[in-house]
Amino acid sequence: MKRFLIAALLLLFVAAIVAGVVGFNFMRDKGIAAYFANMPRPQITVSTQEVTETSWTPELEALGTANANQGVNLTVETTGIVKDILFKANEKVEAGQVLLQLDDAVERADLEANKATAANNKLALDRALELQRRGVGSQSALDEARAASASAEAQVNRTQAVLDQKQLRAPFAGTVGIPRIDNGQFLQPGATVVTLQDLDTMRVDFTLPEQQLADLKIGQPLRLGPRDGQLSFTGTVSGIDPRVDPSNRLVSVRGQISNPQGKLTPGQFVQVRVQLDEQPNVIAVGQTAVVTSLYGDYVYVVRPADEAKQPAPQTEPTAASGAASASEAGKPGEAKPEGTAPDLIANQVFVKTGRRSEGTIEIVSGLKAGDIVVTAGQNRLSNGTPVRVDNTISLDTRGQPQ
Repeated sequence: MKRFLIAALLLLFVAAIVAGVVGFNFMRDKGIAAYFANMPRPQITVSTQEVTETSWTPELEALGTANANQGVNLTVETTGIVKDILFKANEKVEAGQVLLQLDDAVERADLEANKATAANNKLALDRALELQRRGVGSQSALDEARAASASAEAQVNRTQAVLDQKQLRAPFAGTVGIPRIDNGQFLQPGATVVTLQDLDTMRVDFTLPEQQLADLKIGQPLRLGPRDGQLSFTGTVSGIDPRVDPSNRLVSVRGQISNPQGKLTPGQFVQVRVQLDEQPNVIAVGQTAVVTSLYGDYVYVVRPADEAKQPAPQTEPTAASGAASASEAGKPGEAKPEGTAPDLIANQVFVKTGRRSEGTIEIVSGLKAGDIVVTAGQNRLSNGTPVRVDNTISLDTRGQPQ
């Protein structure tokens, strides 16, 4: 009996210890959960932008190559020794200007001889005509005189053509490059002498996806330059290839650009922007406001905390009231009383995007005028994060400090 009581007491003691441990763990977990549930979330400082309706001119972006409107490598047509080089590197020349003279002494001598023969045959033809007029000359003699005179004239013209080939003339006005020949050098037909480029008018060749072919038309304005932010050259679309390349599904486009100061160089890489028709009442935000994920594109919209918890009102808030709330409640450095709810909340809103142009993205659906979207600081946000607005250091549409 005594042993039974001792065992019972031990059992009760162990049960009390187990119950105490279980109760302690339960109360501890409940206290920790309550602490974290009531712990205020830290505010994240962000930069914002107010969404407005605007007139927007979308652009098609492409990479292209600048070329001279007219450009050719000048070559000689006949053999000869270089006698005179009549141009200098980077010199502007006129159409028809003589650039190169080959040695033509033999051809000039042949020309004088042929001219003398032609003159003699012309006199023989005149005598034959006179005899025919008097009735003492035969028709065969007159025909032979005509043939000899015509042949002599043809020889003169042929020799003159050979002489002309001894000169290299500019086919159009432009700028010549570096001479590729020297005085006294013997040239073969087809030897390159110099390149000639018309730099006053340039053309740019680029490609666009076939999906954008319907947006293209002749005469559309375009801008281009060596890099973004330096698109200082303007022109128009002058040609659109009617055939899409089946290997890459791209269509070739050509534009014409005025280049009076010669800043564009043939063969230069350029960035091209084809301007489309202006579209009114477009919702567009900077590209830094849109976040791309596996689930789609989304933005963070800053709203007052009480508005985020309550059902959305039937009437839309005005842009002025939304901006005022964001600015008043989110002044940088303003301390909030401990235990009070944050004034501003960042809500994640999925959007459908459209065209992009110079760091600006068209929002087809998901936003409305007056919304305040976060443009910097999204990497630390989640849905419902309290935020504080600080636009003292704002970013442009490309994410660069202003």
